[in-house]
Amino acid sequence: MTVFRQGLLAGRVVALAGGPPTGVGDALAHLGARVLELDPGLDEDAAREWATREDGVSALVYDAAPGFGNGGQAALRESLERAWVAARGVATGALIPAGAGKVVLIAPRPGAGPFAAAAGAAFENLARTLSVEWARFGLTAVAIAPGALTSDAELAELVCFLVSPAGDYFDGCLFELGAL
Repeated sequence: MTVFRQGLLAGRVVALAGGPPTGVGDALAHLGARVLELDPGLDEDAAREWATREDGVSALVYDAAPGFGNGGQAALRESLERAWVAARGVATGALIPAGAGKVVLIAPRPGAGPFAAAAGAAFENLARTLSVEWARFGLTAVAIAPGALTSDAELAELVCFLVSPAGDYFDGCLFELGAL
């Protein structure tokens, strides 16, 4: 159940990246957004080309959890690389030319492996850096760090809020959902 009004995200096109969505795509679509999935295996040029072809992409949501696997060093490196490839490709292909857009980065949960905390810190750092570097293009970037007990519905609701017009006020910050 959501507290948001129907149609809140009507007219918004949201690209999901990182792997199969955990309820986020359904929640966005329920509120009226058109949801597109970006193939996690694309390189930067292919991601840019994909974003250029898709009409009106207004936000990118990257979820590291599906591809984080056992959370080892290789998973850390790959999830960060994929986040950067998706963010840069969608930003340069659709968001920067449009002069506005949002990037939402979702870190893996604390129990996802030994490098989950490092991934969370890296996503926070990436969001803060992008918020400064891409501000001149009208882009905002935020990171979300789900807690161990954060439900998929709670995560999806925060993503919907951040993609909505109310989310325009947040840039370069980390949303921590529970300390556990």
